Parts: sequence; structure tokens; C-alpha cells
Amino acid sequence: MSRRKSYYDTSTGEADYNIRRMLGDEQGRTRKILLNVIKNELTARQTEIIMLYYVKELSVTEISEICGITPQGVSSVMARARKKIFRYMKYTLKEFL
Repeated sequence: MSRRKSYYDTSTGEADYNIRRMLGDEQGRTRKILLNVIKNELTARQTEIIMLYYVKELSVTEISEICGITPQGVSSVMARARKKIFRYMKYTLKEFL
């Protein structure tokens, strides 16, 4: 069975927008807190995938090739990571969530 050449992450809505907005806060505490949560609270695989997607702005397909997993696997890891990020940040940054 051949692998699909293109794959888009299904979560391009509010969660994706909020994470991009927090990372875009170059000088504020928001970015520092988010990067701290990513570094300390996520698994190594989740951290790698989140950083590749949001910081290096790679597509899900490109990340799947780098990590050696399917695009669906990348998407599910990202979904779990997003959920974990928002769970840790919801009390800290209520203005973003």
C-alpha cells in the first residue's frame, strides 16, 4: 500500500491559532511560559514534533519523514501535545484561552 504524499493536520482552528499567537509574542512572558511548558511537560517526541511544526513551520508530511512515523501518527502526537499544553497553561494565561 502506498503512502499518501500530502497530509494536512485537521486542527487548524482555535488551538492552532492560540499556540501560534503565543509563540509570536516575541518579548512577552507568554512565549517564555509556552516554551517552558513545551520543554518541561511534553515528552521528547511531542516536543520535537511541536517545535518542528510551530517553530520551523514544517508540514505534517515533512515531519513524518523526519521522525519516521506516519502523518496520522504525527497528527495524533500533536493533538495530545496541544491538549497537554492547554491543560498546563489554562490557569496561567487566561487571556489567551
